Amino acid sequence: MNDDSSNVQKWTCEYCTYANYPSALKCTMCRGSKPLLNEDIFRLREESPSPVGDLSPVSGPSVRNRDGKWSCHVCTYFNRPAAKECAECNNIKLTASDLHEHLKPLRIEQTNEASSIPRPNKWSCSICTYENWPKATRCVMCGATPRISPSTISLEGATKENEIHSNFERGGSNIEESNMTATLKRSSSRRMDDCSGGAPPRSPPNNIEYERRMRLHRHADWPWLNACLGVVQGDHIPVETFLSSGGDPTRQLTSSEVSLLNRPSAFDVGYTLVHLAIRFHREDMLATLLSRIEGGGSGVKRVPSYVAPDLAADIRRHASSIHRQRKASLPIPFLAEWSTFTLPAEIEDLPTSVQEQLFEELLDKDAQQQLEADPPVINWSLEITVHLGSRLYALWNRSAGDCLLDSLMQATWGVFDRDNLLRRMLSDSLTQAGHVFYPRWREYESCQARLLHFSLEETQWEEDWSGLVSLASQPGNSLEQLHVFALAHILRRPIIVYGVKYVKSFRGEDLGYARFEGVYLPLLWDTSFCIRSPLSLGYTRGHFSALVPIEPYSSPDTGAPSPDSLQVTFLPLMDHDRKLLPVHFVTQSEMGSEENLLRQWLDVCVTDGGLLVAQQRLQKRPLLVAQMVEEWLNHYRRLAQMSIAPFSRTIPVQDYSSDGDTDDE
Repeated sequence: MNDDSSNVQKWTCEYCTYANYPSALKCTMCRGSKPLLNEDIFRLREESPSPVGDLSPVSGPSVRNRDGKWSCHVCTYFNRPAAKECAECNNIKLTASDLHEHLKPLRIEQTNEASSIPRPNKWSCSICTYENWPKATRCVMCGATPRISPSTISLEGATKENEIHSNFERGGSNIEESNMTATLKRSSSRRMDDCSGGAPPRSPPNNIEYERRMRLHRHADWPWLNACLGVVQGDHIPVETFLSSGGDPTRQLTSSEVSLLNRPSAFDVGYTLVHLAIRFHREDMLATLLSRIEGGGSGVKRVPSYVAPDLAADIRRHASSIHRQRKASLPIPFLAEWSTFTLPAEIEDLPTSVQEQLFEELLDKDAQQQLEADPPVINWSLEITVHLGSRLYALWNRSAGDCLLDSLMQATWGVFDRDNLLRRMLSDSLTQAGHVFYPRWREYESCQARLLHFSLEETQWEEDWSGLVSLASQPGNSLEQLHVFALAHILRRPIIVYGVKYVKSFRGEDLGYARFEGVYLPLLWDTSFCIRSPLSLGYTRGHFSALVPIEPYSSPDTGAPSPDSLQVTFLPLMDHDRKLLPVHFVTQSEMGSEENLLRQWLDVCVTDGGLLVAQQRLQKRPLLVAQMVEEWLNHYRRLAQMSIAPFSRTIPVQDYSSDGDTDDE
């Protein structure tokens, strides 16, 4: 070592504080670079590299002394001239060209030279302005997402899509993957269009929305969403999987779930599986869904329109073809033909076990029990039910909010109003003939209001009327008394509603007074234009049911029809307290003469027991209805054959109900 080393002014490493010799360009301990605090960097730029044989002290770290020895640039040890490596630390001897390459990054280039040198294409953070490397997916300083530019859009979209694919491979849903990928592609395309146009690209949004959607995808209930798509696509498997796992068929779609499904034409907020099945005409799925509604029991309802869906569709088309409308002063649409649905008499020929299963799968047992409970609403007179053979049965129907229209179509043609025929005619009636319905409605409601000691202003009456007209045009919405009155004009026949007087809660508590019970006459038509045979409906806790009898049996000996007196069903016009049923929407001048009105519009008679009853005349079934009923009845005939030896076996009986409705009709 040099004897004068104690007097040498060493430099201190800024990393490990080790004192290095002046000629050392890197720290001997940590290999850190020597600080250039006292160096003339401009001199380094201006001086050209020295030749190899130059012995100038500034020619490089390997400095030669008087004896021709060279000093190691690491440990400063003076080595012999011929040595290629340092004898002390084995570091290679640096030449002048090595020094040039070592100091090249420290040189300051001129402006024109700097422009030609390739520089990393860093991106500046829009939040903190920190310059990040191109491969950085977010800002190193603040974590914000990078600036979106046309050159990085494709890379960004591919990265996000690959990330989504990997997420789904770890347990996601194929439906979720396809929808999210399509969404990303559309958003990427929109960004590309924005950037490729003449206008400058928009300011970069943050990633809050993207992260929210990703969290929503990760926490979404995909069995439920797959079931919704299964109904739309006609796929039974996801629907059965959802129901078998305890899924609720009355569950409604939320706004976030609708955005995930990404099909506004099919899905809407508040839709259930039942709504989707009705909208896309999945009648086979609808039977399963309705039977799974809370309180609806297990199994599948087997009504005639479900057993023979093609015939049921033909019946609905026929009903639509007989739609007519007068162009006179009373523009109320109506049906040109009429029909009354009854249960076939052959039911009584079936074995008892098969009859029980038939009624379980056809009737609304809960509605039947409520209407027959104390105080009874139907079948309370033995004279009518036994001696006159006029027992009424409550048919099961859909609970999707259109039960009033379904029950009327069942009571006439034996099918549901899936095509919203009655709904459209009802809306047209109140819209086009509002000038005749409104005065009678307001006068009747004013009389009812005076009985309750209150009154309304004209603006309030108009608002209430507008609300009723709006309800008539919205499928799935509950209907009111006015709508029953208008439907009596559409069908051109009286409608008798046997309903509970009080709406009760699930605990049996009275919630309010039910005003539907009574007789609705087509008072705006001429009596000669209408049919005197009425229809009967039942009303229980916000739900309507069609009440139909079993048709009289033909003579077993000759096969001829029974006498004319047996071709009539007798419907009581009194309640169990023998009080006359109310007649709705009568004017003040007609009040007090309700019985005369009933005799004017109905075929009324008095039984031996003094009951006032209306005659519901039964006619031969239309051909399509007869074929549908026959096909439905054949199913139970086959079951009856299986119950007879040698094919005897137990016929499973299941309990069904249409309870659990959410509409407030």
